[in-house]
Amino acid sequence: MSVSYEQLSLDVIRWAEARKIIPNSRPLAQAIKTHEELGELLSALNRGDQAETLDAYGDIMVTLIVGADLAGIDLMDALAHAYTQIKDRRGTLREDGVFVKESC
Repeated sequence: MSVSYEQLSLDVIRWAEARKIIPNSRPLAQAIKTHEELGELLSALNRGDQAETLDAYGDIMVTLIVGADLAGIDLMDALAHAYTQIKDRRGTLREDGVFVKESC
């Protein structure tokens, strides 16, 4: 797919505005929806259903974009902020899935 994140994000916001999700929803409501979609993602991953996994990741992105917009936050700014916080972390992911940070 050759559409940029910026264009898709704008399309999602316009879609939400056309359906009155923006401005009538709230960030908390979108976070709850994100939580529901995360449950669908976990279920799809557990079943090994690639099509449902793709759909769930997309739905999560939609709820994050809408929720961030309602909160007055650009999702890319939030991602950049998070990356700034983690970029210099060092550690190892153990076989049991636990990330162990190195001491500074």
